[in-house]
Amino acid sequence: MATSFDSTLANLGISRTGAATAAKDTAKLGNANMDQGDFLRLMTAQLKNQDPFSPVDNSQMVAQMAQFSSLAGISEMNTTLKAISDRLNGTSPGDAMSWIGRTVLTAGNTAYPRIDGSVGGTIDLAADAANVTVTIEGPNGALLRTVDLGAQSKGAIDFEWDGTTDTGEAAGPGPYTIRVGARNAAGTAVSATPLVWAPVTSVTLGSDGSPVLTLPGLGQVPVSAVRKIG
Repeated sequence: MATSFDSTLANLGISRTGAATAAKDTAKLGNANMDQGDFLRLMTAQLKNQDPFSPVDNSQMVAQMAQFSSLAGISEMNTTLKAISDRLNGTSPGDAMSWIGRTVLTAGNTAYPRIDGSVGGTIDLAADAANVTVTIEGPNGALLRTVDLGAQSKGAIDFEWDGTTDTGEAAGPGPYTIRVGARNAAGTAVSATPLVWAPVTSVTLGSDGSPVLTLPGLGQVPVSAVRKIG
C-alpha cells in the first residue's frame, strides 16, 4: 500500500527512483530542443522538489528566467529575419509586372533603334585590345555602318550609332544585327561580347520564382542576365 510520501511523489510525476512517470514525457525522448513549455515544467519541478532547508537562490532563479527569455527572443528574431529574407528573395506577380515597359541592357546582337533612329550598346571586352570595331547590319544582312572605336582597355565599353549608313542615309526601322571585332597588338582576336538595350514586352515567373523577361529579338532572358535597367 502506497504511503502518503509515495502519493506526494506520484502527484509530482516522480517515482521513488526519481524517474518521471508521466507518459507524455516519453514522447520527447531524443529531442535535443526545449521549448517554453519544457522550461516551465522544469522550473516548476525544481521549485516543488527543492530542499526546504536549502531552497534555490532567488538570484539563480532570476538568472535562469532571464537566460530563457533571451534565447526565446533570439529565436523569435531569427524567425522574423528569415521571413524578411524570404520576402526579399522572392518575387510576387506584382513585382514581376513592374518590369514590363522597362528597357534593359543584356547580352545579345539584335538591336532596335530609339525614337530618333540611333542605337546604343556596350561591348564587354575580355582583354585589352589595340583595335575594336562595331559593324551594324540590316534585316537582310547588308552592311550599314562600321564604327571604329580604336584601342580600348579591358572591361565595358559604351558605343553609339546615329542610325545612318556609311552614305549618310537613314538606316530604317531595323532590327539590326550588331557584330564586334577586337584584336590585340599581336593581331590575335580578343573575346568581345555585344550588349544591347531592349524593351521588356512580357514577364513570366520561373520555377524558382525569379522573373524571366521576354525581349524583342532576344527571346526569354533571366533577370540575372540583366546588366543595367533603363
